[in-house]
Amino acid sequence: QVQLVESGGGLVQAGGSLRLSCAASGRTFIRNAMGWFRQAPGKDREFVARISWSGGYTYYADSVRGRFTISRDNANSTVYLEMNSLKPEDTAVYYCAAARIPLTVLTTTPSGVDYWGQGTQVTVSS
Repeated sequence: QVQLVESGGGLVQAGGSLRLSCAASGRTFIRNAMGWFRQAPGKDREFVARISWSGGYTYYADSVRGRFTISRDNANSTVYLEMNSLKPEDTAVYYCAAARIPLTVLTTTPSGVDYWGQGTQVTVSS
């Protein structure tokens, strides 16, 4: 059974930093693209960042580009999201996502994602 478990969320002041982790288990994701989405209260889930299976290709939403960095450690089946210069509008539940088919690109459309984590809350105070 596939499991994606996020950790690292919390409460931080505007301008601060947090590092989210997503540990994958149940099958190997070494050759699968992964990424992060988020959902703020009353809003739809939205794409944040994605990374290729090798880690050589990354892509970000305009709203976080230059502030967030996605990375992965395939030896430990873990994906990270380093978040800097956080803003109150970054407040949301952050979800880890993975593509089911190896060597494909993770979609930026939430309805197309195959695997989800349970989410971790990030709250940025002003």
